[in-house]
Amino acid sequence: MSNKTVIPFGPQHPVLPEPIHLDLVLEDEKVVQAVPQLGFIHRGLEKIVEKRDYLHFVYVAERICGICSFGHSLGYSQAVEGLMGVEVPERAEYLRDIWQELSRIHSHLLWLGLLADGFGYENLFQQAWRLREIVLNIFEKTTGGRVILSVCNIGGVNRDIDNDELRAICDDLDKLLDGYKPITETFLDDASVHSRLDGVGYLSKEEAEDLSLVGPFGRASGLDNDIRSIGMGAYGKLAAFEPQLSNIGDGYARTEVRINEVVQSVQIIKELVSKIPDGPVYNKPKGNPPEGRFLTRVEQPRGEAVYYVKGNGSKFLERFRVRTPTSQNLAGLLKILQGCDYADVPLNILTIDPCISCTER
Repeated sequence: MSNKTVIPFGPQHPVLPEPIHLDLVLEDEKVVQAVPQLGFIHRGLEKIVEKRDYLHFVYVAERICGICSFGHSLGYSQAVEGLMGVEVPERAEYLRDIWQELSRIHSHLLWLGLLADGFGYENLFQQAWRLREIVLNIFEKTTGGRVILSVCNIGGVNRDIDNDELRAICDDLDKLLDGYKPITETFLDDASVHSRLDGVGYLSKEEAEDLSLVGPFGRASGLDNDIRSIGMGAYGKLAAFEPQLSNIGDGYARTEVRINEVVQSVQIIKELVSKIPDGPVYNKPKGNPPEGRFLTRVEQPRGEAVYYVKGNGSKFLERFRVRTPTSQNLAGLLKILQGCDYADVPLNILTIDPCISCTER
């Protein structure tokens, strides 16, 4: 009978810049159980809603996470708009979704760089982050910020982008794709990558469905669960939208899905730019939120995020609650770690693209 050993993973680990803490129960070199330790960086951001004017809290909400910042400000704004019945100008809806797709490209390129670093491919890491700089430069030109954008607000957006600048953004994204294709060939065709990802961290469609996984993690196992498909905001104006899916369900599939989503996001942005109408970009809300509740959803880079607000008739909301993609996907992470080799733990964790900052709010 083999002895079991408990080895801590994190909260600081070279493979992940965020603190995640797992207790790994090993039998020889196999992981038989992974026990998460949550709450290491809990910040209590949801509680602050009781002490911040609902108009100002949007800037707190977007600080739930730097990488997902625009999506969090968008989700909070949509929830309050639904609670108050605020109508968002059509041009603002287009701009919101353009910035959201740029955020998805930014997030996936950052993740690809971290995955390359996990393999020890330092040059590939630098190439992925070099392409990410193109998106950050677009953010800086259009919002004034590179990570925290502070451009989404209740009732629309704080800034417009003129049509000439939108066309210039499309040109920049074409240049990004020119440099993107060569590095994706390494991620998808390199023998060393296949040896580390093929069959590793496998999760069937049935298991993914039972665990209610979201985002690329679920879609890599065949789950068709992309919120953009229901046509919220300007997504309903797209000629067609098909989520990027795979039925393989392993680490390689999760990599392939995210790589394909970058190309798809560029195509979505170009279509939105070609169809964006003229008009105002902000409709200032009037009065205080009424008593009541509202829930909305946003497809963040890591998957579906749910935003809930509760008003009590004052300028301070009574409740703000977020269910982030990683908090939903942690059960899937624990599942794929069971039975894997100890040496595969870091890459398995990387392939779900965890965001601990979002999870521990």
